[in-house]
Amino acid sequence: MDVTQFDFDLPERLIAQHPLEDRSASRLLVLHKQTGAVEHRTFTDLIDYLREGDVMVLNDSRVLPARLIGVKTDTGANIEVLLLKSLGDDRWETLVKPGKRVKPGTEISFGDGLLRAVCESSTEMGGRIIRFSYEGIFYELLDRLGSMPLPPYIHEQLEDRERYQTVYSRELGSAAAPTAGLHFTKDYLQRLEQKGVQLAYITLHVGLGTFRPVSADTVEEHVMHAEYYEIPEETARIVNTAKSEGRRVIAVGTTSCRTLETVGKAHGGKLAVESGWTDIFIYPGYQFSIIDGMITNFHLPKSTLVMLISALAGRETILNAYREAVEQEYRFFSFGDAMLINP
Repeated sequence: MDVTQFDFDLPERLIAQHPLEDRSASRLLVLHKQTGAVEHRTFTDLIDYLREGDVMVLNDSRVLPARLIGVKTDTGANIEVLLLKSLGDDRWETLVKPGKRVKPGTEISFGDGLLRAVCESSTEMGGRIIRFSYEGIFYELLDRLGSMPLPPYIHEQLEDRERYQTVYSRELGSAAAPTAGLHFTKDYLQRLEQKGVQLAYITLHVGLGTFRPVSADTVEEHVMHAEYYEIPEETARIVNTAKSEGRRVIAVGTTSCRTLETVGKAHGGKLAVESGWTDIFIYPGYQFSIIDGMITNFHLPKSTLVMLISALAGRETILNAYREAVEQEYRFFSFGDAMLINP
């Protein structure tokens, strides 16, 4: 399957550069999976499409202030380091800019030496393995010295770091936000629960794959980067009970979807209490084992995320909906509007 089959024209002006003042004020494109019909609503209308007994699964991962600006200790040259994944023992998988300046043995200083690092090696995907040294508590230093790792298509500064966190984030470890959840407020989640929608939480720490475009010519050649996930006991119980009773499971975001499908595929359509690493790649032809619908944002052309939602609703159906979203000038990407793929 050619990657260009998932391309579409997107005017740059539709790429949202900042979050709305009110999280839940976004627009909502409702795509009916069975018919391909599209409705244009606002995000708070989501409640009209959810039923009592539906289970909505959210990713509670919290974004690290993972972007560090330091200097090479020998030359004073500026180096940007983006933390992607903890490897233990103060070692991290990272992305660095400019990469050509950071070779094994390169020493970097952050915050006038409060945090120091040495590059140990390069990775197969162009990253660097870096070991940190410091006095005190690493995450406190990171909170002091780091900034939010906003995607490269966002050019404006984010004044409030919490706007790149979901209101239910709690498990620190992501290099990027699970952005489908940015539209929810605590009050709106309470409204959904009052209607009888069950909320369940998984954790998937968003990593390197978020920053890597599909470079292969065909979908089948692309290799996903592994990301860490956890399924707690309560979530497994809630989802398994819903599936056994024929109730619907709605994933909030592609990260929740990938976690649920990773575990569901391994356990015959049921969730198990477990943690691990997933590199699942979902594209058309995939048969879903857990989810029935999804709440998601509008994604980049030719991205693995467009391929995932195409697997759920059909490639032509998705591209038609995206063309309509462009015509209606929806806001795209991380701070943009939302889509409900309604079962």
